[in-house]
Amino acid sequence: MNKYIKIIVAALLILGGLYMMIFTRNLGWGIVVFLLAALPIFLFIKNENILLAFWQLRKQDMVKASKFLNNIKDYKTELHKNQYGYYHYLQGLVLAQDHPTKVEPLMKKALDYGLNMKHDRAMATLNLAAGAISKGKRQEGQKLLEEAKRLDSAGMMADQIKMLKDQLKMPTMQKHMHNPNMRNRGKF
Repeated sequence: MNKYIKIIVAALLILGGLYMMIFTRNLGWGIVVFLLAALPIFLFIKNENILLAFWQLRKQDMVKASKFLNNIKDYKTELHKNQYGYYHYLQGLVLAQDHPTKVEPLMKKALDYGLNMKHDRAMATLNLAAGAISKGKRQEGQKLLEEAKRLDSAGMMADQIKMLKDQLKMPTMQKHMHNPNMRNRGKF
C-alpha cells in the first residue's frame, strides 16, 4: 500500500473521531476512532511487510520473510525514507544463504541509506567483510572486520568475527599453490 494512502486513512479517522466527539456527542466512540488513527500513522513510519519480515527472520523462516519482502513492489513509494536501508538489509539477509554473491551490493545500499541500530550496522559490515575476504581483498576485509567489531558492542557477533579473522590468518591458496609439473621440468 502506498505510504500516502496510510496518511489519508489516518486523517479520515481523526476527522471522523472529531466529528463523533463534537457533533454527535458520542465521546466514547469518538475517542476510540481517534485512537485508531494511530495504527495507520504507525504503519506509515514502520511498514507492515518489513515488520513481518523481521518476525519471520527471527523465527528463521527465510521463505516467508522473502515472501513479505516481495510484497513491496516499489520500495521508494511504499516505504518511508528511514526504511530504505532496512529493506535492502533484509533482502541481503534473506539472500545470504542461497546467493552469497548478491549480498554485498544490498548491504552497501543498506549502509548508504542508513541503519538505526548498531548491531544491524555491525551485521551489514560483517557481511561486507566476508565478501571482501572471499574476493581476496585482505586489507579491506581487515578494516571492515575492525569496524564490525567496534559496532558490535554487545558481543553478539564475536564468534563470526573470530572465524573471519582466522580465515584472514590462513594463507591464500593462490600464493601457496604449487604446480606439480614444475618439479618435473628438468627431467624432460
